[in-house]
Amino acid sequence: MTILHIIGNRPQLIKLAPFLGAMRRYPKVKNIILHSGQHYDYEMSKIFFQELGIPDADYNLDIGSGTHGFQTGSILVKLDPILMDVKPDMVIVYGDTNTTLAGALGAHKLHLPLAHVESGVREYVWRPEEINRKIADHCSDFCLCPIPKACANLEKEGIEGGRIFYTGDITYDVFLMSTPIAEDKGEIRPPREDYVLMTMHRAETVDIYDKVNGVIEALRSIPYPIVYPIHPRTKKMLTEFGLYDKLEASGRVRLIPPVGYFDFLKLLLHCRIVITDSGGVIKEAFYARKFCVTLDSSTEYKEELFDPGYNVLAGTERDRVMDAALRMLEKSSRPMTISDNPFGDGRAGEKMAGVIMDRLEGRSE
Repeated sequence: MTILHIIGNRPQLIKLAPFLGAMRRYPKVKNIILHSGQHYDYEMSKIFFQELGIPDADYNLDIGSGTHGFQTGSILVKLDPILMDVKPDMVIVYGDTNTTLAGALGAHKLHLPLAHVESGVREYVWRPEEINRKIADHCSDFCLCPIPKACANLEKEGIEGGRIFYTGDITYDVFLMSTPIAEDKGEIRPPREDYVLMTMHRAETVDIYDKVNGVIEALRSIPYPIVYPIHPRTKKMLTEFGLYDKLEASGRVRLIPPVGYFDFLKLLLHCRIVITDSGGVIKEAFYARKFCVTLDSSTEYKEELFDPGYNVLAGTERDRVMDAALRMLEKSSRPMTISDNPFGDGRAGEKMAGVIMDRLEGRSE
């Protein structure tokens, strides 16, 4: 039996690791990894293979950067002959990227069984990631949901109950696996003083001058040092806007190259609060019990993270971001109290593997 895993960026690699770990219980299964090349810098890709113990990709499509249409179309063109040659018993896609969309469409049109990890999560706003996730869900035979609400979302959209499975969030598995060893494995030295950990990379933030400038103006006013591992694409856009030097000259922001997973965890575990536009990082902040400011106006995790006060939606306007950061810095003087973890028990990988193997071994229809 053969399972083909299609991945293309950091969050997907992180989700892949515990799934492969759980699949070791099934030695008859051959796991094949296809990397689209959507993130092609070493720091953004290869280092995660090494740190998380993921075997080298069997296929690398080397797609690189480009528009949504270019990336999706290029992946489909290169993926089709591989799918027809390998003829996998199951294709698995992860998350909400152009790689996810192309993998789901390619498998569905060739009538190959398809599973989608992180299925059913919705913001109910128009953005490319939302469209990618919806199409992948409706193409999938197995919708593997990270939170109970995701299952309800799929049912409302008319997906049959037999295709919907609540497993918990597989990123929580990775966090629990990696936290005990991050201090030893990570090479970075976090600052000794209190600091804010920053990430920002989404195109809808960094490609629009007024938005990204508003965030940068806020960063220049926050009275704490800020550590910012900067995404290569973000650095390019800030440079084109003439904002990179402005940020660097502020004296508050320490700009560093992208970091591996263990180094990121070390920075996360030692920071005061997090500011981010990443849907993955907001969950990692919660797992680490760090209060967070999200540079967005909507979220797929309102009930889980924002209503209880663990996180706040700040948009990108200078005053809103700064006010939100100051509020969270004040809250961070007291430990975060969590009554319930809505993202599962840290065994999502095992549950996903069980669902898939029940199908492949004929234990369920």
